[in-house]
Amino acid sequence: MSIMIRVNVFINNLSAERFLDVGKSLGQLQIHTNLNVVGIEKKDENLLEVPFIFTVTYSPSVAQINVKGKARITGNEKELKKIHEAYVHKKPPPPVIIQSIMSVAFVESILISKTINVPPPIPLPQIGALSKTKKPSDTWYRA
Repeated sequence: MSIMIRVNVFINNLSAERFLDVGKSLGQLQIHTNLNVVGIEKKDENLLEVPFIFTVTYSPSVAQINVKGKARITGNEKELKKIHEAYVHKKPPPPVIIQSIMSVAFVESILISKTINVPPPIPLPQIGALSKTKKPSDTWYRA
């Protein structure tokens, strides 16, 4: 049985800050992403709102990106009631909601990472011959 709901994701706030001067090498970076679903609010029988905060952090601390917004979930009353009750009982939202939010938040964070000149929060492909000749400390990002 598939869930018949529609998820629309809206961004309310984008913020990004680069802590390291542009000319300095970023060195070896680890990029961490975190999605925090703040709640699931019942607006009416056929509408739920899911506020969220998506954060991208870099280690060492060279930058941070925040994407805040709301997902609006529409569908039949029975399905939405089931989703809301699951939230009240501390169960995670259905994967379709998380996937929809993550897709939009990732695209926004990738675009804003280029603006502040830091690597995007996606793994870049490694080329076998190139990775043997270059040391990780020699790599840095430039847009």
